[in-house]
Amino acid sequence: MSHIALVTLVVRDYDEALSFYTGALGFELVEDTDRGDGSRWVVVRPRGTDGTGLLLARAGDEAQRGSVGAQTGGRVGFFLHTEDFARDHERMRAAGVRFLEEPRHETYGSVAVFEDLYGNRWDLLQPA
Repeated sequence: MSHIALVTLVVRDYDEALSFYTGALGFELVEDTDRGDGSRWVVVRPRGTDGTGLLLARAGDEAQRGSVGAQTGGRVGFFLHTEDFARDHERMRAAGVRFLEEPRHETYGSVAVFEDLYGNRWDLLQPA
């Protein structure tokens, strides 16, 4: 096994999720395929990379709808690395991304926690 290809993120709606991830976060749409049963195979990932992508999966039942925005129990569950923290932090703020704290400069790098449109917590991180 060489790497993790996809991580599923349960969302309310495909199009609102696509708008956030491709617009506010600047991810690229890798695939959006109609599966013929009302569901879609929707994959996004940070622009310019070929690493792990997010499979945006619309909640299909009440249990899944209950997990939207709480997939990691309120902890930071996703880590978005950048080579230019100040640039990306400002671009994301201008795009309406909600940061939960001011940027911090730790021994491991520059970091700030933000929420996606559902409340999942992410670190924007420029490693030292």
